[in-house]
Amino acid sequence: MPPTSLLKPVARLATAAPIVSLRAIGKTYDTPAGPFAALTDITLSLEAGAFLAVVGKSGSGKTTLANLLTGIDSATSGDIHFGNVLLNGKSEEELTAWRGRNVGVVFQFFQLLPTLTVVENVMLPMDFCRFGRPQDRRPRALALLEKLGIAEQADKLPADLSGGQQQRAAIARALANDPPLLVADEPTGNLDSRTTTEVMDLFRGLTEEGKTVVMVTHERDLGDYFTDTIELADGRMVTTQGQGGRS
Repeated sequence: MPPTSLLKPVARLATAAPIVSLRAIGKTYDTPAGPFAALTDITLSLEAGAFLAVVGKSGSGKTTLANLLTGIDSATSGDIHFGNVLLNGKSEEELTAWRGRNVGVVFQFFQLLPTLTVVENVMLPMDFCRFGRPQDRRPRALALLEKLGIAEQADKLPADLSGGQQQRAAIARALANDPPLLVADEPTGNLDSRTTTEVMDLFRGLTEEGKTVVMVTHERDLGDYFTDTIELADGRMVTTQGQGGRS
């Protein structure tokens, strides 16, 4: 078994600020029909260990909000703070470097590279960001796969895994650089109910370890897992609530 020391969190500066803070965020796209406001006046903050659900109908702005949280897209107005770091005004190159060390992204359709083995997929973010020593990257990837319960699949190609196993591998990849924030866009939308429960239990376990998880979802019956829920409609927050069980 890989040494568990390889999964110890990276030391981070203590801060009283929320891990993520959005203030009066707006996002407008230019379209042939004129400006389109995808998000309007979004204000929220998340602390370490939060598990936030973002719900709403298709076209409500959920994915746009996820893209802003990951630095894939930039806000048109308002401020986005990550801890004490202001993301506004950073170049695409700066945002890419920031994202690689601070955000893990989990997709509905896994997005594993088909020609790489599972362990190579997990190592890839470490290689891109030069995370840790090169000789430690495979052992760390194996330790993450062990943590996610699929260590025996390490040297297989993604196509040889079930959907649930591929999603576990995708979560391991998202954790590769020990990011404090995970953003998951419909991560259970392609899974059966039993595997959905297993994946949600994994996310909840990560928040109990101090990770912050933001999950875009259509599945309202998963509400017991979340510490907070926001609902979007036409780019605006129409509902905000905390869940009693874990808040």
